[in-house]
Amino acid sequence: MRKVDTIAPLSTNEIGQQKLSLVEVLVKAEEIADFCASNAAAIDVNGAFPVKEFDSISQAGLLAAPLPPELGGLGLGIDSSRTWETLQLLKHIGRGNLAVGRIYEGHVNALQLIQTFGTQAQIEAYASDARDRHKIFGVWNAEASDGVKVFPMGDGKYQLQGSKTFASGSGYVERPFASGALPDSSWQMCIVPMEEVATVSDPAWWQPSGMRATASFKVDFSGVELDAGALIGKPGDYYRQPWLTTGVIRFAAVQLGGAEALFNETRKYLDKLGRTLDPYQQTRVGQMAIAIESGNLWLRGAADLVKAYAPTFAGDANTSNEQADKLVAYANMVRTAIEQICMDAIQLCERCVGTRGLLPPIPMERIIRDLTLYLRQPAFDAAIANVGQYALSESVPAHSLWSYESDN
Repeated sequence: MRKVDTIAPLSTNEIGQQKLSLVEVLVKAEEIADFCASNAAAIDVNGAFPVKEFDSISQAGLLAAPLPPELGGLGLGIDSSRTWETLQLLKHIGRGNLAVGRIYEGHVNALQLIQTFGTQAQIEAYASDARDRHKIFGVWNAEASDGVKVFPMGDGKYQLQGSKTFASGSGYVERPFASGALPDSSWQMCIVPMEEVATVSDPAWWQPSGMRATASFKVDFSGVELDAGALIGKPGDYYRQPWLTTGVIRFAAVQLGGAEALFNETRKYLDKLGRTLDPYQQTRVGQMAIAIESGNLWLRGAADLVKAYAPTFAGDANTSNEQADKLVAYANMVRTAIEQICMDAIQLCERCVGTRGLLPPIPMERIIRDLTLYLRQPAFDAAIANVGQYALSESVPAHSLWSYESDN
């Protein structure tokens, strides 16, 4: 297990002196994505982790980017006015390598949860971990029958028992949420400082067809002891809406980046074969272009709605908003629509390049494997049903069903 930071951390003052703009961050993200794409085949191995890629992410200041400006970041993922830029950042990383995008999206997710439900002291402490110590955060929520339980021990101490599955970045993510059930069955968010505790990782559990470089092992946390400062929010906060569902727009952005990568590689392949003037190939590539642009419009719609909803992502945890159901339903539409867009892109790519274009080391084969696995997010049918439920509960006409005016 990797325990040593490989990048010399920037101090808060150095970060402030850099004064990177949102535009500059997105430019850096494009550069990182290009490197990720060039190195993707080399790390397409079960149990691998994109070490060089996260070194680049760290050096570019992207681990701190989700923090507010006063803590050395840009507010990406928490400042609603910057939701569009957040989604573009995630899409770029996904275009480079979906495995990297999956882990980085978990980092953004974790810092959003801390800033939404944590105390000011927790926010500042974990901000220091991300900014000064270059720790990677994550959200490890999946589990099987031996899932994590959280037992109070008295004197502000807690002990964990049980395991998490699909723990992306095992051995490298050092600040994962490893939340679990309290004795009353309520769900408590908690963060485990991995370098300070003993856990048992099972690499053999992770034998996937795609997303191999995410190192999504099974991790046993039995015996880990935490103090109260590691517990984030109140029991049940993780499943509160609209925060839980609105977050799906982040992984949808990463997935769309994978579809864009397929589009780019398909055009390169056809150009190399001299097939760009074939009318049937033009038709297929035209359909891909339409699908991907539709995905970008969905992301723009989501960003606009999040921005109009509240100043912070999905609102303040202590304030209710009567528009919450609308935000949840729209996020579910985005997730569903982009999944179909990605599936269409896969099929069109396969028809364009044929069998020869789907053999390694041609990149399409790997991208399709990664994207196919990543698209299998939970509760697909429930997401669609939620959209219908919301639409049937409203009486306004279709042209105003998703509009939301706000002074924010």
